[in-house]
Amino acid sequence: MELKVPAIKPERPRRSGGRRLIALLVVFFLTVLAILFFQSSISKISVIEISGNEMVPSEQIGQASNIQIGDSFFLIDTHRTAELIRSLDMIEEVEITKNFPGEVTIKVKEYKRVAYQINADGEREALLADGSAFPIQDRPIPLDKPILSGWANDNPMKLKLCAVLADIPDPLLADISEIVPEPTAAYEDKIRIYTKSQYEVSTRIQYLQDKLQYLGVLIAEWREQGVLSGELILMEQDRGIPFDNNENSKASKGQKDAKKR
Repeated sequence: MELKVPAIKPERPRRSGGRRLIALLVVFFLTVLAILFFQSSISKISVIEISGNEMVPSEQIGQASNIQIGDSFFLIDTHRTAELIRSLDMIEEVEITKNFPGEVTIKVKEYKRVAYQINADGEREALLADGSAFPIQDRPIPLDKPILSGWANDNPMKLKLCAVLADIPDPLLADISEIVPEPTAAYEDKIRIYTKSQYEVSTRIQYLQDKLQYLGVLIAEWREQGVLSGELILMEQDRGIPFDNNENSKASKGQKDAKKR
C-alpha cells in the first residue's frame, strides 16, 4: 500500500524588514518636508490687520498682542493673544482670526466714550461711562461727544453724568458742545449745557435723558419765531428766555414758556 505524503508548501520570505524600511523612509521624508515648510515664508505671518479702534492706536494694540511679522503662523494662541489685548484699559472685546497663508486679523471693540475733557495739565482725555479718563494723545477732540468743563475728578455728580450720557443715543447729543456743573443748594446735580446751535440749556442730570428727547423740537420752535439764541430752562416746568441780542422783532414773543412736554 502506497502512502501519500501531503505536499509541503514552501514558506514565502518575510517582508517585514522591507516594510519597516519603507515606513522609516516615509517618516523621514515627511519630517524633512515639515522642516522645510515651517522654515519657509509661507508658514510665517506676513500681514497683521487691526480694525475697530478709534482711540487706542494700532501700534499700541500690536505691541500688546505680542505678535510680529515673521512669527510662526501656526504657533499663535489666539485666546492668549486676545487676553493680552483686552488688558488695555479702553478695549472691551477682541476677536482674532487667522487666514492661511500668513494673515492675522485683530478686531477690537472699545468701551463707549461718553464725553471728553481737558485735564489740569492741558491734556485731552476721553471719558468712559464709569468716569474713567484716558488720554487721546495728540489727536484733536472729536466733535461727536460733549466736552465736560469745570468738573473735579472726585465730583460724584460727574460720575453720575457719565453714566447717564452712556444711555443717551448719539443723535440726541449731536448738538451739545459743552456741559458744565451749576449746582445750587436745592439741586446739587444742576448743569448748564451749551449747544452748537447757540442755545443754552439749564437742567438737572436726573432729567437729562428725558429732556434731550424734545430739545431739538424746542429749538426748532424758537427758530421759527426768529429767536436765534437763548436759554431753555428744562426743570420740573420748562420755559425759555431769549437773549437780548436777538434782532428779530419776534424775539419778544419767546418770553412765553416753552411748551411743556
